[in-house]
Amino acid sequence: MKIAVASGKGGTGKTTIATNLALVLHGEGHDVEYADCDVEAPNGHLFLKPEIAETITVTKPCPEIDTEKCTHCGECDKACQFNAILCIKTQVLLFRELCHGCGACALICPAEAITEKPREVGVAEIGIAKGMRFLHGRLHIGEPLSPVVIAAIKERLDPDKITVLDAPPGSTCPTIEAIRRTDHILLVAEPTPFGLNDLEIAYDVVRELNIPCSLAINRSDIGDDRVKRFADAKEIPVVLEIPQDRRIAECYSVGDMVVEELPEYRETFLGVFEKIAGEVTCQKK
Repeated sequence: MKIAVASGKGGTGKTTIATNLALVLHGEGHDVEYADCDVEAPNGHLFLKPEIAETITVTKPCPEIDTEKCTHCGECDKACQFNAILCIKTQVLLFRELCHGCGACALICPAEAITEKPREVGVAEIGIAKGMRFLHGRLHIGEPLSPVVIAAIKERLDPDKITVLDAPPGSTCPTIEAIRRTDHILLVAEPTPFGLNDLEIAYDVVRELNIPCSLAINRSDIGDDRVKRFADAKEIPVVLEIPQDRRIAECYSVGDMVVEELPEYRETFLGVFEKIAGEVTCQKK
């Protein structure tokens, strides 16, 4: 089972929930791995403190133009949907940061003046954290295409394990790359006007992907009940409510795990998995 923990905005407690859910399942004897796919700002390692055993360089194909062969016909410019190539008179300009590595320019070039070479954009790292398998990625500074690194992490997931996948916040390409082809999405929101707005956006994405979802409400005893009313209206099961607890904030601030420092929360997180597993079983039936 692949469970993605996602949110419409950052700072909702997504990583706190994902890391503690993975750890408590491991403690109960489940074969679990944790994958941090927030490759622009990974922070799961701050809490799980893994020992990294393998580092994989992540590359994407990038065009190289042979100026001797190039006839400046402009076909590559027309083919590129990302404006990474600009053909002007007797010169071809290449903007590598905009290139998505789709290969259309090399395929369409009538003079065969374009070849593709790998360009490093980040790394994927694999190790062991508190006895369970740990994966995360790091996008190189200045690189815009985090989905390439996210895909590299997902390619290395173990299909025989329960995967708790920590997705990037938001509703753009990185989030979609992280949550697609998962079995269940646990949306995390706070009961505030901003929290409701971002939850609505995130839910629209999940609905388009046709993946079952549930909701975790963090700091559930602040704000108002509009997030709950939205969940009721959309028939989104609320599987977790975490109150405004200063002790959790103190754990987070020093990189401690909630389920280790506050054992009473172990049953809370175990209950989340049981509810999600029940939802997934019902969907498969």
